[in-house]
Amino acid sequence: MVLDRIERLLCIVLVLILTACSKQEEAVKVANPPSVSVTTARNVSMEVREESIGSLEGIMDPTIAAEVSGRVLKVLVHQGQHVKKGQEIALLDPADHQLQRREALSEVARLEALLENQQRSVERNTRLVERNFISQIVLDDVKTQEIASNRQLEGAKSRLATAEHNKSKTRLFSPMDGKVESQIVVEGDYVKVGDPLLQIINNQHLRAHLPFPESIASYIRPNLEVRLSTPTSDTEIVSRIRELKPAIGVSNRAIDALAYVENQPGWHAGASVSGVVILGMRENVVVVPEQSVVLRPAGRVVYAINDGQVEQRVVRTGLNQDGMVEIIDGVQAGEQIVLDGAAFLTDGTKVTIQREILGQADL
Repeated sequence: MVLDRIERLLCIVLVLILTACSKQEEAVKVANPPSVSVTTARNVSMEVREESIGSLEGIMDPTIAAEVSGRVLKVLVHQGQHVKKGQEIALLDPADHQLQRREALSEVARLEALLENQQRSVERNTRLVERNFISQIVLDDVKTQEIASNRQLEGAKSRLATAEHNKSKTRLFSPMDGKVESQIVVEGDYVKVGDPLLQIINNQHLRAHLPFPESIASYIRPNLEVRLSTPTSDTEIVSRIRELKPAIGVSNRAIDALAYVENQPGWHAGASVSGVVILGMRENVVVVPEQSVVLRPAGRVVYAINDGQVEQRVVRTGLNQDGMVEIIDGVQAGEQIVLDGAAFLTDGTKVTIQREILGQADL
């Protein structure tokens, strides 16, 4: 019996101790409300933007191909090398074309000799006709042969010019300033007409391909301003959409907008590019920092300061740009709202304002 009484007394004492501790903790909580930083909802002008990630394409990136058949004697440049317009970049074996030229020269010389003899014959027969030694028919036949010889000589001279032109094509020159992107042949390769030899790219004239979803196709139009940036350069440039591809992509259902980049150091064909198109401006938009908006069972909420305690406001949000969120409904400009610590609050919690942040620059 005595032991039972002692156990009961101990239980009662323990309950009293726990109750006292709980009341002390509550008192501490009441005495020390959480500290938060606050800011003020404000009116600003916000750009209506649409962002896209695309790629850069070189407008001038010709593939140098063989215009005549022949064996590659020498490749004078290598991959990655800068070349100037008119610089000799490769040499084909000209032996076959030199032989063709010599053959054409011989044919021209032979026909010139025949024509010269034909002209003398015409002169002789003309004098004989004047003296009535031969008939006019004979003279006409000789003149016809002279005309035919002239035509044959013209054809031979054309073949000679073709041979000389083909011989000149055995020396290949760069059509522009640029860099050798790829070397396709090496010395000793035999190439036919049209076979690729080298590819040269020029990063001075680039075209940006920016895909946008078909849902906003009616808003994307030529001459809209677009801000472009690429990982290979720290420079952001402002361009304009020049044109739109007429067909929507079958694979991604996107419309392709084209903008041009001219003479930008550090910009390279094949690199990715980010584009931001400015569709318009929205004036007097109420915005708050994005960390002030938290997700609760009721939806997206912010906590407004009201007489030392917070008031939970369910809000409807819009644009989200540069760390700021548009508040369409739920908060008015000029109201003081919680910034840091909003995620740990509930409706009606008393708070201590540690500091007030005036604008986005202080975030």
